[in-house]
Amino acid sequence: MKLFLIKLGKAWNVLRRDGILGGGKRIFGFFKEFVKNIFSIRAGDILFVTAGVGDSALYRAHNQAEELRLHGFSVSVTMQDNPFLPMLAKKFKVFVFHRTMQTPAITKMIEKIKAQKGEIIFETDDLVFDVKYIQQTDHYKNMSFFEKKQYEKGIGEDILKDPYVKVCTTSTQFIAKKLAEYGKQVFVTTNKLSQYWLDLADQLLQNHKQDKEIRDKVRIGYFSGTVGHNKDFATISEALIEVLQKYPQVEIFLAGPLVLEEKFNALANRFVRSPYVSRDKHFENIFYCDIILAPLEMDDFSEGKSELKFSEAGLLEVPVVAARNQTFSGAITDGENGFLADHKEEWVEKLSKLIEDKEFRQMMGKKAREKALQDYTTKNSHEEEYYAYLKSKI
Repeated sequence: MKLFLIKLGKAWNVLRRDGILGGGKRIFGFFKEFVKNIFSIRAGDILFVTAGVGDSALYRAHNQAEELRLHGFSVSVTMQDNPFLPMLAKKFKVFVFHRTMQTPAITKMIEKIKAQKGEIIFETDDLVFDVKYIQQTDHYKNMSFFEKKQYEKGIGEDILKDPYVKVCTTSTQFIAKKLAEYGKQVFVTTNKLSQYWLDLADQLLQNHKQDKEIRDKVRIGYFSGTVGHNKDFATISEALIEVLQKYPQVEIFLAGPLVLEEKFNALANRFVRSPYVSRDKHFENIFYCDIILAPLEMDDFSEGKSELKFSEAGLLEVPVVAARNQTFSGAITDGENGFLADHKEEWVEKLSKLIEDKEFRQMMGKKAREKALQDYTTKNSHEEEYYAYLKSKI
């Protein structure tokens, strides 16, 4: 019942945010994916059990599954509210639980896995396993009553604290350090871009580059995802105001439900807004930007965020200016395949360089694509230690 109420709360928020038509279309898409995840499962080596069908599930379950298949594993993905979930325990040897809540079906499945001495791996891409982090965020504060119910405890906390579970996977070194405090072995498996998205990027670069070149505007993009990113964006608001006042040819493309501060009111006509869109349209929106912003509020929850904004934009030859934190600093070579910044003057300086110098901007975009193709695709992945561990359990 609790899981049903949470799903109901999420559906209501989607309808309220995107309207009956847009929200209904998105909910129907979720339902189709749910049905697909029930009937597309084939017995094999590894089963990912994920909480939903959003971006987190795409990257941490479906794209990881694609990566492992390309390395010789037999992998399926299902959702935690699959009514046949406990029956799947006998069909696999390794079970990766991604952001799942403790429900009777999950409990029963785990009992069966333990009985057959199967391998259980705890997987997360956020600090949602510890309520002290998630309950401090704006995203949590803006949730409905029913959505907040899922964070009464840390998501997956029971699995993480289970002595039977020895191994975790996660997306960043920062989160890995937090998980290691629970006495677990942790593998960092970075977020990867799927082969489908690679093909989509190739098509955009080959067929639509000229459309982008003829524009007289310089478009700076920010993709927020949730209202939880308001404070991230606010860290660079003064820098953006200075840039907009300095360069009349600049416009800001905002995707998602970001709430702008009042200080931007006088510059409202310089912003282009986009609601929730499909993944295909999301990549197209990135492609038609000239620069991507990746600011972060410097708290623990934000520090755990991955370098996705860099890899997605890089795939499309779009340079990124990102907050100088551990994760972005590990992905970006400052001044070569992207820019790092941590104070107003540096944001203004580096954005100005990219705005003024088109050739440099394009060169940096190409370097970013090289990095994305080298390290952030399901095809060219480098998690050999993790693969070896999985093989030892199959």
